[in-house]
Amino acid sequence: MEVNEDPTNGETTPEPAAEAPPVDAPAAEETAEPAAEAPAAPTTRERPPRDRSAVPGRVPDPAAVVAETSRPMSLGVQLEMARLTPVEIDQPKALYKTLLPGVMQVPADYIIAAARKSSLWPMTFGLACCAIEMIATYMSHHDLDRFGIVPWPSPRQCDVMIVAGTVTKKMAPAVKLLYQQMPNPKWVISMGACATNGGPYTRYDRVLQGVDKIIPVDVYVPGCPPRPEALIDGFIALQNKIMEERNRVG
Repeated sequence: MEVNEDPTNGETTPEPAAEAPPVDAPAAEETAEPAAEAPAAPTTRERPPRDRSAVPGRVPDPAAVVAETSRPMSLGVQLEMARLTPVEIDQPKALYKTLLPGVMQVPADYIIAAARKSSLWPMTFGLACCAIEMIATYMSHHDLDRFGIVPWPSPRQCDVMIVAGTVTKKMAPAVKLLYQQMPNPKWVISMGACATNGGPYTRYDRVLQGVDKIIPVDVYVPGCPPRPEALIDGFIALQNKIMEERNRVG
């Protein structure tokens, strides 16, 4: 008689299946970071850079020379090189720079010339059609006040004369008298072709062939008539001339 010793009575039990890894889990080789490469050891010994901040032509420090050379130097050579090394002396400062470091030192004639060029007072008189352009220059569209230029009706306080228009021989003595009444220093601007060389009336005997025949002229403004921008350019040229001749103007 055969006895079945199998407790399952001959039934086969399936083996449990192995669990599959999750799909979205990254692979181990993908997540592993590459190992940092170790820096290569220097094969040659680099020499430290030399200090080139010293003044060219100056004797170097003896200690630095000894450190750079392969063979040592004697004590006498080191002392001699130290003796030949020039001594650096700080530039002395003036007393006012020490007490007031923000003060700037400029010549007195520079300050006086800057004050003159920034406060020009032209005389208000015109001779012909150029006077209309001169009046337009004083208006708000061009605004000569931003240059420090203020018109003045009296020759006793003016320092600039603008000859704007034709100068006839009948008017020439009056122009010369006004110029003589102006205080020094004074300057003259010849505005337009008529005041410069007679303009279209140069053939007439009663017209003066340029106002420079009776008074000295500093700046000539060409045109017939010149626009206000040309007169402003003439004022700027006069200001530059004042700064250049500051040593020669009393």
